[in-house]
Amino acid sequence: MARLSPPLVVACTALLLLFVSVWPSRAASGGGPAAVLLPVSKDDATQQYVTMFRQRTPQVPVKAVLDLAGATLWVDCEAGYVSSSYARVPCGSKPCRLAKTNACATSCDGAPSPACLNDTCGGFPENTVTHVSTSGNIITDVLSLPTTFRPAPGPLATAPAFLFTCGATFLTEGLAAGATGMVSLSRARFALPTQLAATFRFSRKFALCLPPAAAAGVVIFGDAPYVFQPGVDLSKSLIYTPLLVNPVSTAGVSTKGDKSTEYFIGLTGIKVNGRAVPLNTTLLTINKKGVGGTKLSTVIPYTVLETSIHKAVTDAFAAETAMIPRVPAVAPFKLCYDGSRVGSTRVGPAVPTVELVLQSEAASWVVFGANSMVATKGGPLCLGVVDGGAAPETSVVIGGHMMEDNLLEFDLEGSRLGFSSSLLFRQTTCNNFRLG
Repeated sequence: MARLSPPLVVACTALLLLFVSVWPSRAASGGGPAAVLLPVSKDDATQQYVTMFRQRTPQVPVKAVLDLAGATLWVDCEAGYVSSSYARVPCGSKPCRLAKTNACATSCDGAPSPACLNDTCGGFPENTVTHVSTSGNIITDVLSLPTTFRPAPGPLATAPAFLFTCGATFLTEGLAAGATGMVSLSRARFALPTQLAATFRFSRKFALCLPPAAAAGVVIFGDAPYVFQPGVDLSKSLIYTPLLVNPVSTAGVSTKGDKSTEYFIGLTGIKVNGRAVPLNTTLLTINKKGVGGTKLSTVIPYTVLETSIHKAVTDAFAAETAMIPRVPAVAPFKLCYDGSRVGSTRVGPAVPTVELVLQSEAASWVVFGANSMVATKGGPLCLGVVDGGAAPETSVVIGGHMMEDNLLEFDLEGSRLGFSSSLLFRQTTCNNFRLG
């Protein structure tokens, strides 16, 4: 049974102190929390989104990279993992069968530790940034997340036996400085959304609000209103589109017949400045081999488009911005402008909108300049889409930059994605999240 830990101030994570959130939870009446949170910040060097949580006994802060893919939370168990409360997940146990890894650790001769256990369910943690994976033990340990933040983070809601996979130290290469693992937000059975919902008995959904650099964002698990200063409540105003299931796994390690646990949506068209862009729409559907379609990714910094889609979109955008002086391309972008000649608006650079048409004209995700343009060193302002090649596995990958300061609700029970479009349009940001 989940329990609440006392309020705890984490001195080493200024991230937690940037949030304002106060809401009544079931904890006040003796039940579990109505929701739990993860603070989010952007690592400028890698463009990755990182978070902090507390784990183990005694509890320590753990820094990890957010990932909309992955099978479980994984952390480095080789470098200084010390805990008196970890426990192995036995081979053949129900959790091991549900993990569907078909692996069992049986040949470790060293002293028992999280990284060296026998008769233990085996997993395959993957660094989805570098696409490197390895094998590792599946174990459980204490994990705590905050339920409120100011004036101090806490109280903490604690899962006494949270299942995760042990990774190796080399697997952290390519992650943001100080990160020792990755937090899976996928559909998978033991990713955070489903496991936290089962632990605390709240709805199987989460809301994601990614911040730009030098700001704060949040992941909200469970049932809570989406309120941002100055009094902007988005709880009832999100636009919804179905979440689709790719019938073929997109993970680095999978078994034949596995479905993808990533989040796909039904993009049916793209508009620039309100005008439809001519596309090969067969690329926007997922075929029987799992190829095509549109997914969301927090580890891809900029939106990636199949070559013909990329050319069509950049050509259309160039035609709509013919009056703005162009400058040489800045890799990885193809279409760049003299930033000093681009005006500014509440929603970013004054450029044409890019509209992602989802299922119907009524469900369009409108992308304004703050999310479509990228300021590069020296002043050029570039359209933030990247050419993904002529035969990518997924035709459109919506990257983190396009999601920043947008509220996205992943409703796993309803299999739908709710989105707000830019919070800047409503004169607020992810940094202004609050509840109460």
